[in-house]
Amino acid sequence: MLVRRFSNPTYNRSRSLDLFNDFFNSLEKDETKEIFDFSPSVNTREGKEAYHIDIDLPGIKKEDVDISVEKNVLTISGKREISNEVKEEDYYKIESSYGSFSRSFTLPEKIDVENIRAASDNGVLEIIIPKLSVVTDSTKKIEIQ
Repeated sequence: MLVRRFSNPTYNRSRSLDLFNDFFNSLEKDETKEIFDFSPSVNTREGKEAYHIDIDLPGIKKEDVDISVEKNVLTISGKREISNEVKEEDYYKIESSYGSFSRSFTLPEKIDVENIRAASDNGVLEIIIPKLSVVTDSTKKIEIQ
């Protein structure tokens, strides 16, 4: 096997610089994607007495989230503000990103809109949508007229 080595120092430095730039450009692309492509993850489940919606909102304050119901559609919206600051002896970097998000869900019929509640714990927002109580075991006598 014949291996050819380049002895041109300019070529080697140029190639090293290209690899260095490619490495940092790839980091920048991945970081940008993480910051700007924010769409919160959602899990939904149905319990015996209520529907549950869990939304992952890490780093978002509850004051920055709005929840509303209009015409049987539940909407969760808010804003995300990220500021990343690094201070070292010979290095200083600050990056900020601002954006908003919105998720909407068509609610099933027979829910108790007045008693929908929400709680936030460790970056997870849980919305509990109670079902309307339907009495199925009552009897009624119907008279013939």
